[in-house]
Amino acid sequence: MSSPHPRSSPSLLQRSLASVWHPCTQMKTHERLPLVPIVRGEGPWLIDDQGRRYLDGVSSWWVNLFGHCHPHINARIVEQLGRLEHVMLAGFTHEPVVQLSEKLTALTGHALGHAFYASDGASATEIALKMSVHFWRNSGQPQKTRFLCLEGSYHGETVGALAVTDIALFREAYAPLVRFADTVPSPDARHAMQGESARDVALRAAAALEQVLAERHHEMAAFIVEPLVQCATGMAMHDPEYLRRARALCDRYGVHLVADEIAVGCGRTGSFFACEQAGIWPDFLCLSKGISGGYLPLSLVLTSDAIYDAFYDDEVARGFLHSHSYTGNPLACTAALATLELFEQGDVVAANQSLAEKLLAAAQPIAAHPRVQHLRQRGMILAFDVMDAPPGFARNYFQSAMEQGLLLRPIGNTVYWMPPYVLDDAAVAHLAAATLAALDDTLRG
Repeated sequence: MSSPHPRSSPSLLQRSLASVWHPCTQMKTHERLPLVPIVRGEGPWLIDDQGRRYLDGVSSWWVNLFGHCHPHINARIVEQLGRLEHVMLAGFTHEPVVQLSEKLTALTGHALGHAFYASDGASATEIALKMSVHFWRNSGQPQKTRFLCLEGSYHGETVGALAVTDIALFREAYAPLVRFADTVPSPDARHAMQGESARDVALRAAAALEQVLAERHHEMAAFIVEPLVQCATGMAMHDPEYLRRARALCDRYGVHLVADEIAVGCGRTGSFFACEQAGIWPDFLCLSKGISGGYLPLSLVLTSDAIYDAFYDDEVARGFLHSHSYTGNPLACTAALATLELFEQGDVVAANQSLAEKLLAAAQPIAAHPRVQHLRQRGMILAFDVMDAPPGFARNYFQSAMEQGLLLRPIGNTVYWMPPYVLDDAAVAHLAAATLAALDDTLRG
Protein backbone atom coordinates (compact mmCIF):
# COMPACT_ATOMS: atom_id res chain seq x y z
CA MET A 1 0.00 0.00 0.00
CA SER A 2 1.54 3.32 -1.00
CA SER A 3 2.12 6.09 1.50
CA PRO A 4 -0.80 8.55 1.69
CA HIS A 5 1.51 11.38 2.72
CA PRO A 6 4.06 12.29 0.02
CA ARG A 7 6.16 15.23 1.16
CA SER A 8 8.06 17.75 -0.94
CA SER A 9 9.67 19.28 2.16
CA PRO A 10 10.42 16.51 4.66
CA SER A 11 12.48 18.62 7.05
CA LEU A 12 9.76 18.84 9.70
CA LEU A 13 9.28 15.07 9.56
CA GLN A 14 13.02 14.44 9.84
CA ARG A 15 13.34 16.84 12.76
CA SER A 16 10.38 15.24 14.55
CA LEU A 17 11.69 11.71 14.08
CA ALA A 18 15.11 12.77 15.29
CA SER A 19 13.99 14.61 18.40
CA VAL A 20 10.42 13.68 19.44
CA TRP A 21 9.57 10.35 21.06
CA HIS A 22 5.89 10.01 20.22
CA PRO A 23 3.40 8.51 22.72
CA CYS A 24 2.19 4.90 22.57
CA THR A 25 4.16 4.51 19.36
CA GLN A 26 6.66 2.00 18.04
CA MET A 27 8.85 4.60 16.39
CA LYS A 28 10.19 2.14 13.81
CA THR A 29 6.69 2.09 12.30
CA HIS A 30 7.30 5.57 10.93
CA GLU A 31 9.94 4.28 8.56
CA ARG A 32 7.04 3.27 6.32
CA LEU A 33 4.09 5.19 7.78
CA PRO A 34 5.22 8.84 7.82
CA LEU A 35 4.15 11.24 10.49
CA VAL A 36 1.52 13.74 9.38
CA PRO A 37 2.58 17.37 9.95
CA ILE A 38 -0.56 19.29 10.93
CA VAL A 39 -0.28 23.04 10.52
CA ARG A 40 -3.75 24.23 11.50
CA GLY A 41 -7.27 23.23 12.50
CA GLU A 42 -10.67 24.54 11.45
CA GLY A 43 -13.75 23.21 13.24
CA PRO A 44 -13.78 19.41 12.91
CA TRP A 45 -11.01 19.52 10.26
CA LEU A 46 -7.23 19.20 10.50
CA ILE A 47 -5.06 20.56 7.66
CA ASP A 48 -1.58 19.25 6.91
CA ASP A 49 1.43 21.03 5.43
CA GLN A 50 0.31 20.07 1.92
CA GLY A 51 -3.13 21.62 2.42
CA ARG A 52 -4.90 18.26 2.66
CA ARG A 53 -7.91 18.16 5.01
CA TYR A 54 -8.78 15.36 7.41
CA LEU A 55 -12.03 15.08 9.35
CA ASP A 56 -11.06 14.53 12.98
CA GLY A 57 -13.29 11.53 13.67
CA VAL A 58 -11.70 10.79 17.06
CA SER A 59 -11.53 14.36 18.43
CA SER A 60 -7.73 14.10 18.62
CA TRP A 61 -7.74 11.36 21.27
CA TRP A 62 -11.22 12.25 22.52
CA VAL A 63 -10.43 15.76 23.76
CA ASN A 64 -11.78 18.18 21.17
CA LEU A 65 -15.47 18.89 21.76
CA PHE A 66 -16.26 21.99 19.73
CA GLY A 67 -13.78 21.85 16.90
CA HIS A 68 -10.29 23.21 16.52
CA CYS A 69 -9.54 26.90 17.03
CA HIS A 70 -13.00 27.74 18.33
CA PRO A 71 -13.33 31.55 18.42
CA HIS A 72 -15.05 31.68 21.82
CA ILE A 73 -12.47 29.53 23.58
CA ASN A 74 -9.65 31.35 21.79
CA ALA A 75 -10.95 34.75 22.93
CA ARG A 76 -11.43 33.68 26.55
CA ILE A 77 -7.89 32.29 26.78
CA VAL A 78 -6.39 35.44 25.21
CA GLU A 79 -8.37 37.57 27.66
CA GLN A 80 -7.12 35.56 30.62
CA LEU A 81 -3.56 35.62 29.28
CA GLY A 82 -3.52 39.39 29.70
CA ARG A 83 -4.44 39.09 33.40
CA LEU A 84 -2.79 36.04 34.94
CA GLU A 85 -1.07 33.11 33.27
CA HIS A 86 -0.27 31.07 36.40
CA VAL A 87 0.06 31.13 40.15
CA MET A 88 0.66 28.16 42.40
CA LEU A 89 -2.51 26.85 44.03
CA ALA A 90 -0.82 26.01 47.34
CA GLY A 91 -1.61 28.97 49.57
CA PHE A 92 -3.12 31.00 46.72
CA THR A 93 -6.29 30.97 44.64
CA HIS A 94 -7.75 32.73 41.60
CA GLU A 95 -11.10 33.40 39.97
CA PRO A 96 -11.01 30.82 37.13
CA VAL A 97 -10.38 27.84 39.41
CA VAL A 98 -13.09 28.95 41.86
CA GLN A 99 -15.63 29.56 39.09
CA LEU A 100 -14.89 26.22 37.45
CA SER A 101 -15.22 24.35 40.74
CA GLU A 102 -18.53 26.06 41.47
CA LYS A 103 -19.94 25.31 38.03
CA LEU A 104 -18.96 21.63 38.11
CA THR A 105 -20.34 21.23 41.62
CA ALA A 106 -23.64 22.71 40.45
CA LEU A 107 -23.73 20.25 37.54
CA THR A 108 -23.70 17.41 40.09
CA GLY A 109 -26.57 19.01 42.00
CA HIS A 110 -24.00 19.77 44.72
CA ALA A 111 -23.60 16.06 45.45
CA LEU A 112 -19.87 16.40 44.73
CA GLY A 113 -18.86 19.70 46.26
CA HIS A 114 -15.06 19.65 46.17
CA ALA A 115 -12.68 19.69 43.19
CA PHE A 116 -9.02 18.65 43.31
CA TYR A 117 -7.01 19.56 40.20
CA ALA A 118 -4.26 17.91 38.16
CA SER A 119 -3.04 17.86 34.56
CA ASP A 120 -4.11 14.61 32.89
CA GLY A 121 -6.43 11.65 33.18
CA ALA A 122 -3.94 9.20 34.68
CA SER A 123 -3.15 11.73 37.41
CA ALA A 124 -6.86 12.10 38.17
CA THR A 125 -7.10 8.32 38.53
CA GLU A 126 -4.15 8.30 40.92
CA ILE A 127 -5.64 11.13 42.97
CA ALA A 128 -8.93 9.27 43.38
CA LEU A 129 -7.18 6.04 44.39
CA LYS A 130 -4.82 7.79 46.82
CA MET A 131 -7.65 9.83 48.26
CA SER A 132 -9.71 6.69 48.83
CA VAL A 133 -6.94 4.83 50.66
CA HIS A 134 -6.03 7.91 52.70
CA PHE A 135 -9.70 8.38 53.62
CA TRP A 136 -9.87 4.87 55.05
CA ARG A 137 -6.62 5.42 56.93
CA ASN A 138 -7.95 8.66 58.43
CA SER A 139 -11.17 6.81 59.29
CA GLY A 140 -9.41 4.11 61.28
CA GLN A 141 -9.48 1.38 58.62
CA PRO A 142 -5.90 1.32 57.28
CA GLN A 143 -6.30 -2.25 56.00
CA LYS A 144 -8.53 -1.05 53.14
CA THR A 145 -5.85 -0.61 50.48
CA ARG A 146 -6.97 -2.86 47.60
CA PHE A 147 -8.85 -1.88 44.45
CA LEU A 148 -11.30 -3.51 42.07
CA CYS A 149 -11.64 -2.80 38.36
CA LEU A 150 -13.39 -4.32 35.38
CA GLU A 151 -11.81 -6.85 33.07
CA GLY A 152 -10.37 -4.99 30.11
CA SER A 153 -10.37 -1.71 31.98
CA TYR A 154 -8.11 1.23 31.15
CA HIS A 155 -7.55 4.15 33.51
CA GLY A 156 -4.18 5.54 32.50
CA GLU A 157 -0.53 4.62 32.13
CA THR A 158 1.27 6.04 35.14
CA VAL A 159 2.36 3.44 37.68
CA GLY A 160 -0.58 4.08 40.00
CA ALA A 161 -3.15 4.17 37.20
CA LEU A 162 -1.70 0.98 35.69
CA ALA A 163 -2.74 -0.80 38.88
CA VAL A 164 -6.36 -0.57 37.70
CA THR A 165 -5.64 -1.00 33.99
CA ASP A 166 -6.33 -4.50 32.70
CA ILE A 167 -4.64 -4.32 29.29
CA ALA A 168 -2.23 -7.20 28.71
CA LEU A 169 0.33 -5.09 26.84
CA PHE A 170 0.80 -2.74 29.79
CA ARG A 171 0.55 -5.43 32.45
CA GLU A 172 3.30 -7.51 30.88
CA ALA A 173 5.65 -4.58 30.24
CA TYR A 174 5.43 -2.99 33.69
CA ALA A 175 4.40 -5.82 36.02
CA PRO A 176 7.49 -5.48 38.26
CA LEU A 177 6.49 -1.91 39.10
CA VAL A 178 2.79 -2.36 39.74
CA ARG A 179 0.56 -3.76 42.45
CA PHE A 180 -2.34 -4.81 40.27
CA ALA A 181 -5.96 -4.55 41.35
CA ASP A 182 -8.38 -7.44 41.31
CA THR A 183 -10.74 -7.64 38.34
CA VAL A 184 -14.41 -8.48 38.04
CA PRO A 185 -16.33 -9.38 34.85
CA SER A 186 -17.19 -6.57 32.47
CA PRO A 187 -20.89 -5.81 31.83
CA ASP A 188 -20.01 -5.45 28.12
CA ALA A 189 -23.30 -6.04 26.28
CA ARG A 190 -21.44 -8.04 23.61
CA HIS A 191 -21.11 -10.80 26.23
CA ALA A 192 -24.83 -11.52 26.01
CA MET A 193 -25.70 -15.18 25.73
CA GLN A 194 -28.60 -16.32 23.60
CA GLY A 195 -31.78 -14.67 24.75
CA GLU A 196 -30.03 -12.19 27.06
CA SER A 197 -30.46 -8.42 26.91
CA ALA A 198 -27.83 -5.81 27.76
CA ARG A 199 -29.56 -5.41 31.12
CA ASP A 200 -29.28 -9.15 31.75
CA VAL A 201 -25.53 -8.98 31.15
CA ALA A 202 -25.32 -6.04 33.56
CA LEU A 203 -27.17 -7.98 36.25
CA ARG A 204 -24.93 -11.00 35.77
CA ALA A 205 -21.80 -8.86 36.05
CA ALA A 206 -23.21 -7.09 39.11
CA ALA A 207 -23.78 -10.46 40.79
CA ALA A 208 -20.11 -11.29 40.23
CA LEU A 209 -19.15 -7.93 41.72
CA GLU A 210 -21.29 -8.62 44.77
CA GLN A 211 -19.61 -11.96 45.34
CA VAL A 212 -16.17 -10.36 45.44
CA LEU A 213 -17.28 -7.49 47.65
CA ALA A 214 -19.02 -9.82 50.07
CA GLU A 215 -15.85 -11.85 50.50
CA ARG A 216 -13.22 -9.09 50.46
CA HIS A 217 -14.82 -5.76 51.30
CA HIS A 218 -12.78 -5.49 54.49
CA GLU A 219 -9.62 -4.94 52.39
CA MET A 220 -11.17 -3.09 49.45
CA ALA A 221 -10.82 0.69 49.31
CA ALA A 222 -12.55 1.40 46.00
CA PHE A 223 -14.10 0.02 42.83
CA ILE A 224 -13.32 2.00 39.68
CA VAL A 225 -15.38 1.92 36.48
CA GLU A 226 -15.81 3.87 33.24
CA PRO A 227 -19.56 4.56 33.26
CA LEU A 228 -21.50 3.22 30.26
CA VAL A 229 -18.51 2.82 27.90
CA GLN A 230 -15.16 1.13 28.49
CA CYS A 231 -13.33 3.04 25.80
CA ALA A 232 -9.77 1.73 25.35
CA THR A 233 -10.83 -1.91 25.57
CA GLY A 234 -12.84 -1.49 22.35
CA MET A 235 -15.79 0.78 23.17
CA ALA A 236 -17.48 -1.85 25.33
CA MET A 237 -20.92 -0.47 26.20
CA HIS A 238 -23.13 -1.52 29.10
CA ASP A 239 -26.57 -0.91 30.49
CA PRO A 240 -26.93 1.82 33.17
CA GLU A 241 -28.37 -0.80 35.53
CA TYR A 242 -24.82 -1.94 36.23
CA LEU A 243 -23.95 1.45 37.70
CA ARG A 244 -27.07 1.45 39.87
CA ARG A 245 -26.20 -1.99 41.23
CA ALA A 246 -22.53 -1.03 41.72
CA ARG A 247 -23.54 2.07 43.69
CA ALA A 248 -25.84 0.06 45.94
CA LEU A 249 -23.24 -2.67 46.47
CA CYS A 250 -20.47 -0.19 47.30
CA ASP A 251 -22.79 1.44 49.84
CA ARG A 252 -23.72 -1.92 51.35
CA TYR A 253 -20.15 -3.13 51.73
CA GLY A 254 -18.42 0.15 52.58
CA VAL A 255 -16.34 0.53 49.43
CA HIS A 256 -15.85 3.73 47.45
CA LEU A 257 -17.15 4.00 43.90
CA VAL A 258 -14.85 5.84 41.49
CA ALA A 259 -16.37 6.96 38.18
CA ASP A 260 -13.70 7.50 35.54
CA GLU A 261 -15.47 9.98 33.26
CA ILE A 262 -12.21 11.14 31.69
CA ALA A 263 -13.32 10.00 28.23
CA VAL A 264 -17.09 9.58 28.69
CA GLY A 265 -17.87 12.83 30.52
CA CYS A 266 -18.67 16.25 29.07
CA GLY A 267 -21.58 15.09 26.95
CA ARG A 268 -20.02 12.12 25.16
CA THR A 269 -22.63 9.56 26.21
CA GLY A 270 -25.77 11.68 25.82
CA SER A 271 -25.76 13.39 29.21
CA PHE A 272 -23.14 15.76 30.59
CA PHE A 273 -21.98 13.13 33.10
CA ALA A 274 -22.47 9.50 32.12
CA CYS A 275 -23.49 8.67 35.71
CA GLU A 276 -26.60 10.78 35.30
CA GLN A 277 -28.14 8.12 33.06
CA ALA A 278 -28.08 5.71 36.00
CA GLY A 279 -29.35 8.30 38.46
CA ILE A 280 -26.35 7.88 40.75
CA TRP A 281 -23.31 9.82 41.90
CA PRO A 282 -19.98 8.19 42.76
CA ASP A 283 -17.73 9.01 45.69
CA PHE A 284 -15.09 10.25 43.25
CA LEU A 285 -15.64 11.48 39.69
CA CYS A 286 -12.60 11.91 37.44
CA LEU A 287 -12.69 14.40 34.56
CA SER A 288 -10.12 15.34 31.92
CA LYS A 289 -9.90 15.29 28.09
CA GLY A 290 -12.96 17.25 26.92
CA ILE A 291 -13.29 19.44 30.00
CA SER A 292 -10.85 21.98 28.53
CA GLY A 293 -12.28 21.65 25.02
CA GLY A 294 -9.10 20.04 23.74
CA TYR A 295 -7.01 23.13 24.41
CA LEU A 296 -4.85 22.69 27.51
CA PRO A 297 -3.91 19.85 29.89
CA LEU A 298 -6.37 19.73 32.77
CA SER A 299 -7.91 17.09 34.96
CA LEU A 300 -9.77 17.05 38.23
CA VAL A 301 -11.46 14.84 40.77
CA LEU A 302 -14.83 15.79 42.21
CA THR A 303 -15.73 14.35 45.57
CA SER A 304 -18.21 14.70 48.41
CA ASP A 305 -18.35 16.53 51.73
CA ALA A 306 -17.96 13.21 53.54
CA ILE A 307 -14.64 12.51 51.83
CA TYR A 308 -13.41 16.08 52.27
CA ASP A 309 -14.30 16.19 55.96
CA ALA A 310 -12.15 13.13 56.71
CA PHE A 311 -9.05 15.14 55.73
CA TYR A 312 -9.96 18.38 57.51
CA ASP A 313 -7.69 18.45 60.55
CA ASP A 314 -4.84 20.26 62.30
CA GLU A 315 -2.40 17.45 61.43
CA VAL A 316 -0.58 17.81 58.11
CA ALA A 317 -0.36 14.03 57.79
CA ARG A 318 -4.16 13.82 57.70
CA GLY A 319 -4.32 16.27 54.80
CA PHE A 320 -4.30 15.00 51.22
CA LEU A 321 -0.69 14.74 50.05
CA HIS A 322 -0.64 15.36 46.33
CA SER A 323 0.41 18.28 44.13
CA HIS A 324 2.01 19.37 40.89
CA SER A 325 3.37 22.74 39.88
CA TYR A 326 0.60 23.65 37.44
CA THR A 327 -2.35 22.53 39.56
CA GLY A 328 -5.45 24.56 38.66
CA ASN A 329 -3.64 26.61 36.01
CA PRO A 330 -5.71 29.76 35.24
CA LEU A 331 -5.41 29.39 31.45
CA ALA A 332 -6.53 25.75 31.53
CA CYS A 333 -9.39 26.58 33.90
CA THR A 334 -10.43 29.43 31.60
CA ALA A 335 -10.49 27.05 28.64
CA ALA A 336 -12.75 24.78 30.69
CA LEU A 337 -15.02 27.67 31.66
CA ALA A 338 -15.30 28.68 28.00
CA THR A 339 -16.17 25.07 27.15
CA LEU A 340 -18.93 25.01 29.76
CA GLU A 341 -20.23 28.33 28.42
CA LEU A 342 -20.60 26.75 24.98
CA PHE A 343 -22.63 23.94 26.57
CA GLU A 344 -24.91 26.52 28.18
CA GLN A 345 -25.28 28.78 25.13
CA GLY A 346 -26.14 26.05 22.66
CA ASP A 347 -28.00 23.49 24.80
CA VAL A 348 -25.37 21.10 23.50
CA VAL A 349 -26.59 17.95 25.25
CA ALA A 350 -29.98 18.27 23.54
CA ALA A 351 -28.40 19.22 20.21
CA ASN A 352 -26.15 16.18 20.41
CA GLN A 353 -29.18 13.90 20.60
CA SER A 354 -30.18 15.06 17.13
CA LEU A 355 -26.62 14.76 15.84
CA ALA A 356 -26.32 11.25 17.32
CA GLU A 357 -29.45 10.22 15.41
CA LYS A 358 -27.88 11.48 12.19
CA LEU A 359 -24.70 9.54 12.91
CA LEU A 360 -26.66 6.34 13.49
CA ALA A 361 -28.66 6.80 10.30
CA ALA A 362 -25.49 7.47 8.30
CA ALA A 363 -23.91 4.31 9.74
CA GLN A 364 -26.59 1.94 8.45
CA PRO A 365 -24.72 1.03 5.23
CA ILE A 366 -21.76 0.15 7.46
CA ALA A 367 -23.97 -2.01 9.68
CA ALA A 368 -25.06 -3.90 6.57
CA HIS A 369 -21.50 -4.76 5.60
CA PRO A 370 -20.98 -8.56 5.73
CA ARG A 371 -17.86 -8.25 7.91
CA VAL A 372 -19.36 -5.84 10.45
CA GLN A 373 -20.97 -6.89 13.72
CA HIS A 374 -22.07 -5.28 16.98
CA LEU A 375 -22.71 -1.81 15.65
CA ARG A 376 -23.51 0.09 18.82
CA GLN A 377 -23.97 3.65 20.01
CA ARG A 378 -24.06 5.57 23.24
CA GLY A 379 -24.64 9.26 22.61
CA MET A 380 -21.82 10.67 20.51
CA ILE A 381 -19.83 7.43 20.54
CA LEU A 382 -20.51 4.90 17.79
CA ALA A 383 -18.52 1.72 17.23
CA PHE A 384 -18.53 -1.57 15.34
CA ASP A 385 -16.37 -4.69 15.24
CA VAL A 386 -14.84 -6.21 12.12
CA MET A 387 -15.07 -10.00 11.88
CA ASP A 388 -11.97 -11.94 10.83
CA ALA A 389 -9.90 -8.76 10.74
CA PRO A 390 -6.55 -9.41 9.03
CA PRO A 391 -3.22 -8.93 10.85
CA GLY A 392 -2.27 -5.30 11.18
CA PHE A 393 -5.88 -4.24 10.67
CA ALA A 394 -5.83 -1.19 12.96
CA ARG A 395 -2.68 0.28 11.45
CA ASN A 396 -3.73 -0.40 7.87
CA TYR A 397 -7.24 0.94 8.45
CA PHE A 398 -5.81 4.16 9.87
CA GLN A 399 -3.71 4.57 6.74
CA SER A 400 -6.64 3.84 4.40
CA ALA A 401 -8.87 6.29 6.28
CA MET A 402 -6.25 9.02 5.98
CA GLU A 403 -6.23 8.45 2.23
CA GLN A 404 -9.97 9.12 2.38
CA GLY A 405 -9.44 12.37 4.30
CA LEU A 406 -10.53 10.93 7.66
CA LEU A 407 -8.73 10.49 10.97
CA LEU A 408 -9.83 7.25 12.67
CA ARG A 409 -7.71 5.03 14.92
CA PRO A 410 -9.25 1.56 15.44
CA ILE A 411 -8.69 -0.30 18.69
CA GLY A 412 -7.83 -3.81 17.57
CA ASN A 413 -10.70 -4.85 15.31
CA THR A 414 -13.03 -2.14 16.66
CA VAL A 415 -13.62 0.93 14.53
CA TYR A 416 -15.23 3.83 16.36
CA TRP A 417 -16.44 7.38 15.90
CA MET A 418 -16.00 9.97 18.63
CA PRO A 419 -16.12 13.22 16.64
CA PRO A 420 -16.40 16.84 17.76
CA TYR A 421 -19.93 18.09 18.39
CA VAL A 422 -19.85 20.51 15.43
CA LEU A 423 -20.41 18.24 12.43
CA ASP A 424 -22.70 19.55 9.71
CA ASP A 425 -24.61 17.24 7.37
CA ALA A 426 -21.78 17.23 4.81
CA ALA A 427 -19.26 16.23 7.46
CA VAL A 428 -21.53 13.42 8.71
CA ALA A 429 -21.87 12.11 5.16
CA HIS A 430 -18.10 12.27 4.65
CA LEU A 431 -17.49 10.48 7.94
CA ALA A 432 -19.77 7.59 6.97
CA ALA A 433 -18.66 7.27 3.34
CA ALA A 434 -14.94 7.46 4.15
CA THR A 435 -15.34 4.95 6.99
CA LEU A 436 -16.94 2.42 4.65
CA ALA A 437 -14.47 3.05 1.82
CA ALA A 438 -11.52 2.63 4.18
CA LEU A 439 -13.01 -0.62 5.47
CA ASP A 440 -13.32 -2.10 2.00
CA ASP A 441 -9.84 -0.91 1.08
CA THR A 442 -8.30 -2.42 4.21
CA LEU A 443 -10.06 -5.76 3.82
CA ARG A 444 -8.86 -5.98 0.24
CA GLY A 445 -5.39 -5.84 1.72
